[in-house]
Amino acid sequence: EKFTAPAYARTVLAPLFEGYQRHFREHLIAVHHAHGIMLRERGWLTAEQAGTIFAAIADAVAANAGKTLDYTGEHEDYFFWLEAQLADRIGRDVAGRLHTGRSRNDIDHTILRMVMRERLLGILAQLHRLIATLIRRAEENIDTLVVAYTHGQPAQPTTFAHYLGAFIETLLRDADRLLHAYATADRCPLGAAAITTSGFKLDRARTAELLGFGAVQENAYGCIAGVDHIAETFGALKTMLLGIGRFVQDLNAWTSFEVGHVHVPDAFVQISSIMPQKRNPVPIEHLRLQCSLAAGRADAILLTLHNTPFADMNDSEGPVHEAGYEAFDTVARVLDLLDALMAAVTIDEARVRTHIDQACVTITELADSLVRREGISFRQAHEIAAHLARVMIAEGATLANLPMATFTSAFSNAIGRAPSITEAEFRQVCTPEHFIAVRDMFGGPARMDESLEGYRAALSDGQRRAAAHRARIDRAGVLRKR
Repeated sequence: EKFTAPAYARTVLAPLFEGYQRHFREHLIAVHHAHGIMLRERGWLTAEQAGTIFAAIADAVAANAGKTLDYTGEHEDYFFWLEAQLADRIGRDVAGRLHTGRSRNDIDHTILRMVMRERLLGILAQLHRLIATLIRRAEENIDTLVVAYTHGQPAQPTTFAHYLGAFIETLLRDADRLLHAYATADRCPLGAAAITTSGFKLDRARTAELLGFGAVQENAYGCIAGVDHIAETFGALKTMLLGIGRFVQDLNAWTSFEVGHVHVPDAFVQISSIMPQKRNPVPIEHLRLQCSLAAGRADAILLTLHNTPFADMNDSEGPVHEAGYEAFDTVARVLDLLDALMAAVTIDEARVRTHIDQACVTITELADSLVRREGISFRQAHEIAAHLARVMIAEGATLANLPMATFTSAFSNAIGRAPSITEAEFRQVCTPEHFIAVRDMFGGPARMDESLEGYRAALSDGQRRAAAHRARIDRAGVLRKR
């Protein structure tokens, strides 16, 4: 007899049953094996009983391989459906012994963390590949000039490598956040039972080991009530998406016709159905869109957890995780597309140099050089440079063609003497190459070789940590046998 109201079955239980099969079925089987092995080792199952249970599980799995079962209402959820399958095969007495000392609570929370681990390792692998691509592109563009903007206006020249370095550092921090989120999720709650453990002397460390967990989460109440591993994971994903989205906004601006500093190859360009001249780099728009969608989906998870009780609740279980997997899937698309795009784009240096001249963005170094060479204060030097900027804007001149007499006059009026700097020196200190070469402090564009070495080391360390997590899962006895 169907136990529940049709509306409840239709709107809640059937979707849960289908989602469980899609995301969690294999992990439930692994948990059954890990718990069964531990029960046998602790003496709560005989070897014969354990073998009978494991054979029944294998038979039930084989009988339904490749199938997505319809929800009939006969059983509350997939867990009870599988328990009934075992009972049909080996009897309730033997089948029921598998559930000794545990609850659906700790089973579900264990399974959810197992899936979370897999998702995080997948995203980390993609993120590490993107970082490696960006490091390679930075190495190829150590001397490639770009214009750095502040408040939407040309500010100073730098190199593409230096600009990419800022993004690389952000992504390395994102990877650290995701690795920390992984470590938080990688604590096994199995054995917490409903919320206080049980009177059976179970070996929680053994089941954690069999399932490839790095540690056991200690407090049993927190195993069931805590949701910080979920919040930390989706908070880290959202933080990463915010940073990527801002970088994508720069790409969008730099590929515009008016700026044109970044060239997107034809493989990433779509055309207009009516305007034959158009080259639309729409993958950049799709990146921005997907970042927004994924950030919104991550936000939905965080909002669902808000103002919920510190106790067992459906608000942090299957449906929430399923919605979160959409965020993971979209993040995966973002990282895949951005990796391919950044491997392909190039900088139009001729256009960049034109804008460097037109915007007079090297004039900061002229002011700095006057301080160093003429012994005047920075404020005096800044006022001279500001006067020259106003003249160049009014006359359409650049630092490359500004008459030396105009500079000499501005300097003399401000300082009361002629400058000692020669015209050749004046022209040289106004070049973008000089601007960058003298910025050799730690973190500056002239120190990118050193920075890139550090980025490579940080990437290697992150990859090593992720590989260690993966290796522990791969070594896990239960998971390896499946």
